[in-house]
Amino acid sequence: MEIDLNGKVAVVTGAARGIGRAIAKILIDNSATVISADILEDEGRKTVEELSASGTCLFIRLDVTNRQNVEDMVKTVVDKFGRIDILVNNAGINVGADKKDRTTIDKFTQENWDRLLEVNLTGVFHCSQAVSEVMIKQKCGKIINIGSVLGSIPARNQIGFIASKGGVHNMSKAMALELAPYGINVNCVAPGSISMDINLFDNKDAAQVEMRERMLSHVPMGCFGKVDDIANAVLFLSGEESRYITGVTLTVDGGWSCGYARDF
Repeated sequence: MEIDLNGKVAVVTGAARGIGRAIAKILIDNSATVISADILEDEGRKTVEELSASGTCLFIRLDVTNRQNVEDMVKTVVDKFGRIDILVNNAGINVGADKKDRTTIDKFTQENWDRLLEVNLTGVFHCSQAVSEVMIKQKCGKIINIGSVLGSIPARNQIGFIASKGGVHNMSKAMALELAPYGINVNCVAPGSISMDINLFDNKDAAQVEMRERMLSHVPMGCFGKVDDIANAVLFLSGEESRYITGVTLTVDGGWSCGYARDF
């Protein structure tokens, strides 16, 4: 897919690896200037070094839970480039695959709950609030929040993640209502099961292999998605081709949420 983003300045949080890296790459490939903002400094700088071969890419270390850190990042970008046209709120976490973390609400720890809400929901609020001030002055902008299929379709044993992503989905709609008069589109992309090097989908452990098989049994298309599937959705929502789309959650899940449910 090709979208003309020449002259556009994009901030992508959590861009050091995985989905965030793919998003940063596709925006650069379509001529945007990209700020890769991530708390993972070594990986982030390495990613930017690689992506800079294709266009303008700048790394800024960012902790989305730290409001001052977010405001400093926005100021740095505006001072250097004069504007922010696209914000992709991709930074997010989940609990690990360990049974002690993936458990029912009666055993879910306060520590995991607080951390998930802090990163996944409050982090999106921090970045969106700070960047929206810039976009309101510009009278234009695109904000794309990365949610999850589990933000719309609940599952067991991930109560904190589900609550945080459900909040992202509904907050995106509220933001769309408030920011539309300023020419700002706000949408959400909800990934399903996406295969990445950094998570359980490539683990060779027998238990993880069995989990993958169960997961695929609930995906009508019969395969995991790729990070590029999410990046392509973000690219479309970043361009003028999506100018009349706002307040939408675009689910990219191979059909899983059509009517399936699973127990993990």
